[in-house]
Amino acid sequence: MSVKYDVSTLECANISHSVTLVPRLEYSINLLDGIVEVLKKKRHDLKKSSRSLVVDFDETDNSHLKAIELERIMAFSLEILSQIKKRIGRMSGVNSIPEVFPITISLIRTVSAQLFDIIPNCSQKLSELSAHLGSIVLDSAALTKARFDFSQSNEESSALLNEVKLMVDSKISKQYPNLDFFKVCNT
Repeated sequence: MSVKYDVSTLECANISHSVTLVPRLEYSINLLDGIVEVLKKKRHDLKKSSRSLVVDFDETDNSHLKAIELERIMAFSLEILSQIKKRIGRMSGVNSIPEVFPITISLIRTVSAQLFDIIPNCSQKLSELSAHLGSIVLDSAALTKARFDFSQSNEESSALLNEVKLMVDSKISKQYPNLDFFKVCNT
């Protein structure tokens, strides 16, 4: 039994496949924007309620430590999502998706895990976003015949996470100069 391939059908399938990427990508970007807005509001509310801690910080008060840790998590999450938005903004076409997106999926999963107990709805939406971007990556790789080096993506992801953590920790320690930061991170 011989199998015949019709190249014109294959090309149409690829065109059809690439056309389906655009609405999913737009949906993913809108989902990310919505999550960022929720986190910005939450961070703003946290900063407002934590203003008194700058002056009256009591490192023996567990609620003070938890409030600052929550603010740190929000700042970290927002910065990571901001980095993801920048990466997505640098995308120049279907060929760049396999280069840009794999690292973002790992970052999104990290943020989702941190927000799981704090803002479950955002965590769930980030999981959905991760799944959408994963399917976009796989479909774009099929179209472009791209190959992935997950160890490279993991290294980039770890480096970016560490960079953002240091930056956020520095901002928080400047905001709360009397803070024993080690104590906050271990609450």
